[in-house]
Amino acid sequence: MQRYETNIFITGGNMKGQLLRRWKGVLLFVLCIVFVSTGSAFGAGFGLVEQSVAGLGNAFAGGAAGAQDASTIFFNPAGLTRLEGKQQLLIGAHIIMPSVNFNNDKSTHVTGAPLFGDDGDDAGEIRAIPNLYYSRKMTDRFSIGIGVNSPFGLATKYDDDWVGRYHAIESDMFTVNINPSLAYKVTDKLSIGAGVNIQYIHAKLSNSIDFGTIGYTYHIPGLLPQQNDGFVSLKGDSWGAGYNLGLLYEFDKNTRIGVAYRSAIDQELEGDAEFEHVPEALQSTFRDSDIQADITLPDSLSVSIFHQINAQWAVMADFTWTDWKHFKDLTVEFDSGLDDNVTDENWQDSYRYSIGATYMPDKKWTFRAGTAYDRSAVPDKEHRTPRIPDSDRIWASLGLSYKISDMAGIDIGYAHLFVNNPEIDKTPTGNDKLRGGLKGDFDVHINILSAQLSMKF
Repeated sequence: MQRYETNIFITGGNMKGQLLRRWKGVLLFVLCIVFVSTGSAFGAGFGLVEQSVAGLGNAFAGGAAGAQDASTIFFNPAGLTRLEGKQQLLIGAHIIMPSVNFNNDKSTHVTGAPLFGDDGDDAGEIRAIPNLYYSRKMTDRFSIGIGVNSPFGLATKYDDDWVGRYHAIESDMFTVNINPSLAYKVTDKLSIGAGVNIQYIHAKLSNSIDFGTIGYTYHIPGLLPQQNDGFVSLKGDSWGAGYNLGLLYEFDKNTRIGVAYRSAIDQELEGDAEFEHVPEALQSTFRDSDIQADITLPDSLSVSIFHQINAQWAVMADFTWTDWKHFKDLTVEFDSGLDDNVTDENWQDSYRYSIGATYMPDKKWTFRAGTAYDRSAVPDKEHRTPRIPDSDRIWASLGLSYKISDMAGIDIGYAHLFVNNPEIDKTPTGNDKLRGGLKGDFDVHINILSAQLSMKF
């Protein structure tokens, strides 16, 4: 039996008791927010760097060296040792607003005929990405913390009858990452940190199936190419675990460098496939089934520097490498006996370069700006898919903070991402034989608006 497309991207005593009670309350609150919002959006590949509202204002430059609030739990746990106050709590959210419009360029069916359908309308899906971080200084040299965030996600949704319906209709994936961490100040200049990542992933994907072409190939009467479309919806989830490490070196009170590593996480998704509008002659083959799909979410390494020029101005920079090169293909297995579906990906490592500056005119206000260049994980137009129309992008970011009191403050950030004209050129051969070709380009841009409440006590 011929294959059709399904891809699935598929994180002593009373003091301890009080701390555990606080953590349980924090976790319950944030998990409720995450599962209700189902946060997912675009990143390099399908990674999400939106893990700090204050950091967004600097385009996340200096992330592993900044260590200015409890979001350092994600960017570099070693930074916990230099946080102000006994305890910190951050509650924030990022509203991701992507626009994805396809421009068809004579996409053809395997028969050579034009593919039917429109351009799919705007496939961008607005999503919320919540973050929560809590830190506590246990001694002058030892600190602990916990973060809950979503480091990977994607969301696109096209019209049911668009020209690329055999490749993708809906793609919605999110992760929830629980990250307890600790840090120790080895010397007055050097701090080290480590964390554990317990990660949940959930995915829902759908696309049409050209049962007409399948039937025509096997000489089933009444079935014609593009005239007898069916539909498949895939759902799957999994739990996985990993770790993160970091070190922070302070050359002096104004200059520091940070290095942080986040490990890969293996996810073994299990779920189900549901088929609709299957012709009677094909129902014994295309029937509802349990499915499995394995994926390794990549490791990453960041090197950052932060320099306080004077009481008002600070500058920072960051380089981050993400190990996408092992994502060569994606295999979905069906318990029903249907042939495994293999989708070639052939992704490459992605690189992110960012610089930023911060201006503090007084003790209440802070203003931020930054820019970044993200190199895409997708290597070329032959391997790009409409589920993730990823390409190189440039960030332009602004942010501000206002100190309400010694205990509380608010942070606001905004970023616009200029995405470099993602092209796609799927030839209707091999794995794409029944999906049809898909040729054209995408107009993509992304706006991000973020807000956060910070508390010190």
